[in-house]
Amino acid sequence: MRSLKYWQAINTALAEELERDERVCVFGEDVGEAGGPFGATMRLQERFGEWRVRDTPISEAVIMGTAVGAAMAGMRPIGEIMFFDFLTLAMDQLVNQAAKMTYMSNGEYHLPLVVRTLCGAHRGSGPQHSQNLEAWIAAVPGLKVVWGSTPADARGLLKSAVRDDDPVVVIESTALWATRGEVSEDPDDVVPIGSAAIRRTGADVTLVSWGAAMPRALAAADALEAAGVSPEVIDLRSLLPLDAATVLESASRTGRLVVVQDATAPCGVGSEVAALAAEHIFGDLRAPVLRLTPPFAPVPSARHLEELYYPQSADISDSVLKLCNA
Repeated sequence: MRSLKYWQAINTALAEELERDERVCVFGEDVGEAGGPFGATMRLQERFGEWRVRDTPISEAVIMGTAVGAAMAGMRPIGEIMFFDFLTLAMDQLVNQAAKMTYMSNGEYHLPLVVRTLCGAHRGSGPQHSQNLEAWIAAVPGLKVVWGSTPADARGLLKSAVRDDDPVVVIESTALWATRGEVSEDPDDVVPIGSAAIRRTGADVTLVSWGAAMPRALAAADALEAAGVSPEVIDLRSLLPLDAATVLESASRTGRLVVVQDATAPCGVGSEVAALAAEHIFGDLRAPVLRLTPPFAPVPSARHLEELYYPQSADISDSVLKLCNA
């Protein structure tokens, strides 16, 4: 094992997959000599050449269209969309082409492409660079969507995505960019897509989260433990497909389910988790499912307002205590 920062784990995964398979290529805005806007592709062009690590024009539609074409031609492309919000500019190519191609070609084409994109929430990035739009793409048949909250998962999920024969959207958190954790040195150690992780075992309430909200859920769990409540914490990691079995088994056992997300509430991943609980384990629940989300409003630019906007660890622990005491 080795200790790496979140961004270093991503850089390591890219280097390992470029080394493993010559069909893998990377392209996006400033991914070459500049090393990416946040350093994730640092020194990759120097090592693997400009044909495999290529800068593109400032056009998300071009990046995604190139990825679709390269995948159809036998490559395994990794396209970087600088901010999650900018994925909206590539939705036609992603949703109407990449996600549908295998179905429309009756299996003649598979599109082994990866979309790396970064969520700027919790960095004071403002309403156009901080949106959590995971529910948009997690509602599209033909796509897979993953989001690691630790360096090990950021590396392992990205490697699984590169090796997958279907389009995978890999979301990363700039708020976690400098966090550090233990990462395997085995180049074939991957994190399976579709598998949640139980970060903490408990008996009284199930806390479900993912991405940059995960560390706050874990901090809330510490406060709850000190208050006499035993929380079980589940990191979804894979939003599509979603590991419903792990969530439902836990919530059925604890009798309470709380979902913490940085996306707004309507039509979100948390809503899907709540619906699954209502459909499958309603009789086992001792309290209503609780969703903790930001208000239905754009993300503020001011840092003090942004902190009020997102559920913080104290908000989570207070809400869970009320739920358990009720």
